[in-house]
Amino acid sequence: MTTNWNSLHDKVTHHLQTIYANVSLEKSVAELATELIESMGLANDHDIVEPKHHCNYWDEQDVMMITYGDSIMHGHEKPLFTLHRFLQTYCKNTINKVHLLPFYPYSSDDGFSVIDYSSVNEALGEWTDIRRLADDYGLMFDLVVNHCSARSAWFENFIKGEGPGSDFFFTASPDDDLSQVTRPRVSPLLRETPTQHGTKYVWCTFSHDQVDFDFSNPKVLLAFMQIIRLYIDKGAKVFRLDAVAFLWKIVGTTCINLPQTHEVIRLMRTLIEHVDPGIIIITETNIPNRENLTYFGNANEAHAIYNFSLPPLLVNTLVTGDCRYLKSWMMGMPPAQNGTTYFNFIASHDGIGLRPAEGLLDDEEISTLVHTMQNYGGKISWRASAHGQQKPYEINITLFDALQGTVDGPDRWQVQRFICAHAIMLGMEGMPGIYIHSLLGTSNDYEKVANTGQNRSINRKRWEYDELERLLDSPYSQHHRVLTQMSQLIRIRKAQPAFHPNATQFTLQLGNQLFGYWRQSLDRNQSIFCVSNISNEEQSVLMSDINLIGTDHWVDLISGETIEDDSGYLHLTPYQTVWISNHHHQ
Repeated sequence: MTTNWNSLHDKVTHHLQTIYANVSLEKSVAELATELIESMGLANDHDIVEPKHHCNYWDEQDVMMITYGDSIMHGHEKPLFTLHRFLQTYCKNTINKVHLLPFYPYSSDDGFSVIDYSSVNEALGEWTDIRRLADDYGLMFDLVVNHCSARSAWFENFIKGEGPGSDFFFTASPDDDLSQVTRPRVSPLLRETPTQHGTKYVWCTFSHDQVDFDFSNPKVLLAFMQIIRLYIDKGAKVFRLDAVAFLWKIVGTTCINLPQTHEVIRLMRTLIEHVDPGIIIITETNIPNRENLTYFGNANEAHAIYNFSLPPLLVNTLVTGDCRYLKSWMMGMPPAQNGTTYFNFIASHDGIGLRPAEGLLDDEEISTLVHTMQNYGGKISWRASAHGQQKPYEINITLFDALQGTVDGPDRWQVQRFICAHAIMLGMEGMPGIYIHSLLGTSNDYEKVANTGQNRSINRKRWEYDELERLLDSPYSQHHRVLTQMSQLIRIRKAQPAFHPNATQFTLQLGNQLFGYWRQSLDRNQSIFCVSNISNEEQSVLMSDINLIGTDHWVDLISGETIEDDSGYLHLTPYQTVWISNHHHQ
């Protein structure tokens, strides 16, 4: 073995010493390091790629679509094949990355209760369908790392007390003090399970069908590194570490964001980047903002973190017509250092999480938001707080329906308000992720909620391809209007260097009805002033307040109109956005 291998071995050993400092292991950490490196296919020096540090493996061209494998169905065709056809037909020049939500065999939670990590759910297709998608799009795979299905072979072996998986699960005693454990659900934490070795109490952070792994057993870590290597071989370019904040548990603590969890992510990062430095890790940590930011580490943990505070703050801004909370949050967000970026989204397969708004919106503001969303057909998921009272955890509603009006009720600005939300997101620092149902302007699916009994189903419609095609090709449908306008915004965004995820961002102070920020390209050649009227009345802004430099030639990239900087005022219609730039890139 030579320098590269030895230096990687030293790094991995160091991670393992930190992770397992208080765990007695059967093997030495040096042996374990060797096993992990080999499980990633890095047996020799020539397999190992040296990563560059603080390198941005993304730019303004990157726009990700979030979707289930079966969001669009067509007769007996494999849904993954249908999805590829949809993308090639309707998203060719807009979307270049796809977050494929879990496409493995599963037993509940729409895929997040994985039965078998190494195969494709037959109802969706097979590995060749994944490969076809990976040939044309950068694919994000879910690594459901905290728990698996209670119907998995691993858990069946746990019950039998023998075979792979028999020692993979975290157990505790009902007598343990678990009062501090942070929970996203109201179900009991421990699941009483009869096994060959007597009754065990299995830890279930989410549901009793989702049994939590015990990462203090290095075999679990090894199994996951083998899964990661498989996914890389099958075309994964981005890994989403699902619910990773809960990964390490110590009885008597909160069991969230523990130091060992951060070190496991750093270890995964080290191993993955020596296989391919261009593979991106995104942590899915639906927690208050300050804690979320820690997952960047020192550009040695996640490359990207979900900007979880954005959805509730932006929806709140647009339904109240007041951007003060969004503005103060944005001013407090540190710029992501090179090699890291924010992953921005305003709708996803889950609802609008409210925990990330805690400390940013007060209780009264949250209560008004919840009430408004209920008026628009939204459902609310609850959690128990430390004092046992019920607190809203998540709003379940499609973004299109969430923006059908204001706190005063529905109005005629639904499409404009919806497009405004995306214009704000698309211009912001970070990489944008757009849920397929936002691209399609999908409304609440009450029928699916009735069929599944799950609130989240409201935003998980399955479209029939023929019906969708008819609606998208009809100029009068909301779906056609939304897709056309969204596609235009995305195409404009992708051509602007000032919209690079790491380009400079500065929040503008334009009062509470106008939300604005300034972006400047990394080479400083392009400036864009992004200003949105977030109210349902016309607003005017004094050109001198935006501070356009008189010698430059300014144009609004969205309307194509030239901006005369000495004209005094810029007038914006309700929910209009302008992207005023000194360099016109098309």
